[in-house]
Amino acid sequence: MKLRKQLLQIIIAVIFGNLTMQAQTAGKEAIEDKISIVLSLNHDAFFGFNPTMTGAYSFTETDAFTFYGIQWGAGTGRDWGQWTEFGLGYNKTIGNFNINPQLGFTMGSLLSSGAQGRGIVGDGIVPNLTVNYGSDVLEGQFYYGYYASLSNETTVGQSTNNYVHYWANLGAKFNSFFSVGAHVEQLYLSGGETNGGGSLDRADGYLWLGPYLQFKKGATGLRFSFGANLEDKTTRFAANDFYKLTFFVSL
Repeated sequence: MKLRKQLLQIIIAVIFGNLTMQAQTAGKEAIEDKISIVLSLNHDAFFGFNPTMTGAYSFTETDAFTFYGIQWGAGTGRDWGQWTEFGLGYNKTIGNFNINPQLGFTMGSLLSSGAQGRGIVGDGIVPNLTVNYGSDVLEGQFYYGYYASLSNETTVGQSTNNYVHYWANLGAKFNSFFSVGAHVEQLYLSGGETNGGGSLDRADGYLWLGPYLQFKKGATGLRFSFGANLEDKTTRFAANDFYKLTFFVSL
């Protein structure tokens, strides 16, 4: 556990050390021109309220350092040790695509003890990939994240948790104000290790499928997605239908 925390500290120190050196060689206005920030106020049928902030510091027109944070504890995650996620990554722009692999870390108790223990720093690690597409007529996004336990805080009979979470959406822009499309999203428990022997089997949470409507002015707007949960009602751990509302603004 101590070694993992030290490794995390080293990674963050190296990244921010490089950014600091770049900042010292650039003026204030030049730095601000390189930074972009987006705040998304998300609310959905499983996680509840989960505000997210994403940001980027551009090195060139096609390369950027990225960072993000998610306050899962504002919603369902309050019962998982006030679950919190923070991550860093790199974005590459290729044509109409923005390809952004990132490495996130969670603080809380969901992954390290199945939400049975205390909230800790280094609860889990989250390698993830986001691919955004945008053109004059189409918009789309793909996300895949693997939430793996980084620590084991279980007692006998308790289990660590690992999850897979992904989604994809694609829509058509009718004009600068309105777009419509389709969204699919899945969350499932992929496994975990049980203290005392054994492991967890896969457990499905939700498989959401449905349309979305988006309204925006410039870089500010809202998106409403809704539909059905296609997982088996008798076995899934997420009971609700599919509905998600996002307010977003570029700061």
